[in-house]
Amino acid sequence: GIVPWLKTMDSSVSAVNQGGKRKGAACVYLETWHADIEEFLELRDNTGDEAKRTHNLNLANWVPDLFMSRVKTDGAWSLMDPHAVPELVDLYGPAFEAAYVKAEKEGRVVKTVKARDLYGRMMKTLAQTGNGWMTFKDASNMKSNQTAKPENVIHLSNLCTEILEITSNEETAVCNLGSVNLGRHITEGQFDFKKLAANVQTAVKFLDRVIDINFYPIPQASSSNNRWRPVGLGIMGLQDALFRLRLPFDSKEAIALSAKIQEEIYFNALTTSCELAQEYGAHASFADTRAAQGQLQFDLWGVKPTDMARWDALKAKIAKHGLRNSLLIAIAPTATIASIVGSYESIEPMVSNLFKRETLSGEFLQINRYLVQELKDIGLWNDETRAAIKASNGSIQGITSIPEEIRTIYRTAWELPMRALIDMAADRGAYIDQSASLNLFQESPTIGKLSSMYMYAWERGVKTTYYMRSRPATTINKVGGTTVAEAVKPVVAAPEQVLVAQADAAPSMGAKAVYTDAEAISCSLENPDAC
Repeated sequence: GIVPWLKTMDSSVSAVNQGGKRKGAACVYLETWHADIEEFLELRDNTGDEAKRTHNLNLANWVPDLFMSRVKTDGAWSLMDPHAVPELVDLYGPAFEAAYVKAEKEGRVVKTVKARDLYGRMMKTLAQTGNGWMTFKDASNMKSNQTAKPENVIHLSNLCTEILEITSNEETAVCNLGSVNLGRHITEGQFDFKKLAANVQTAVKFLDRVIDINFYPIPQASSSNNRWRPVGLGIMGLQDALFRLRLPFDSKEAIALSAKIQEEIYFNALTTSCELAQEYGAHASFADTRAAQGQLQFDLWGVKPTDMARWDALKAKIAKHGLRNSLLIAIAPTATIASIVGSYESIEPMVSNLFKRETLSGEFLQINRYLVQELKDIGLWNDETRAAIKASNGSIQGITSIPEEIRTIYRTAWELPMRALIDMAADRGAYIDQSASLNLFQESPTIGKLSSMYMYAWERGVKTTYYMRSRPATTINKVGGTTVAEAVKPVVAAPEQVLVAQADAAPSMGAKAVYTDAEAISCSLENPDAC
């Protein structure tokens, strides 16, 4: 099995750090049909045989659509030995489904389980550890520019689930990343799209140049990067921009603005890459891409952009000159660089109005300066308000002296509906040719909540998700009459404790206080609004 090999990798990761500042890290992806999937989902457990635990490795599920469909229909799921079904690794979409069903009929099965039972175990792993990320194999491949030819397959994402590039024995995927700070693109109370366009064009040129001057430790990485020339331009400070525009994170206006920003970034990135191709030549594998067939990312999502005429003109230029880069957009977590520039991370909503970030370099107290300014403007930034915010662990929802409009704008990630975050991710996804590090938040995660949440993300076409964040990720520690923001490790429940107790359960489930995992999964999928 794979566990002993992963144990070796786990030890290697713990022995490595980056300049003494950042600990080593790695992520392991496993397909959902693999015979070792059940042991894989236990690797981060805090109980059980330590010889079968890998606490330094991150885990991700590489999930095919067929599995999610069988979860929905409460069907059976077959686990297989990869040596018996070697073809499955290099297939996706209808071809994968046909090969998988054929293998089932031929009896090449190690074990059969209920799809919902395995899905429930995935949800339990997420609830307990935040790990075991849900990434979707078919969406990742079918909506990739690099996979126009059947032999070009994406087998996994990266450590932060935003990179989606083909890999093989001959090619190791590499990507050069950069991020645009959206918080610095507000001019006179409006989002400055002209400034955004100029900065995107500059960033793409810089990222493309890095490909040529970079150091590659292995020839497979050099070969891949020079053949495909992928770059990943992302964003940070979305929350800063929304604060400056006074838009609630989950408002229709914010969701629409997010998609519009991403469309402009994608358009200008493609335009610049086409201009670079005109000057220096298209990347070597341009003919093997969907762009060469006239398909851009939004076409693969079935989405129509706001101004189709300019996109048609750009497609004509791409058909003539090609693209310098096979991939252009990837939204990374930006944890370190966001701290450096003083912005909120990536596409994240704020976690708290007051908290302390701890790194190996030291501790950083972060206070929501936008909220402070708003309260100063209305004369409410005083000792009483400060004490109330501290006592409320950085939340202002219970402070009725603060106007409701301000309270709505400054809700934390724990106070926002996750459906809005998923909708925002899906709407901007039509203009992201790789993917985005999408964290989801649940103050008290349950099997039922997570089940309906990840099913909805899959149904909306999201390619990948990242951490499942749960409380208490940040709380306010009161010491000797003063208050200090304090980072606290989440409390991990024992497996038997991660059950669902819902006050508003579906009538069909009766008036029980606690439900089994199977009942929670069933309710969440068949009646998600009630569960």
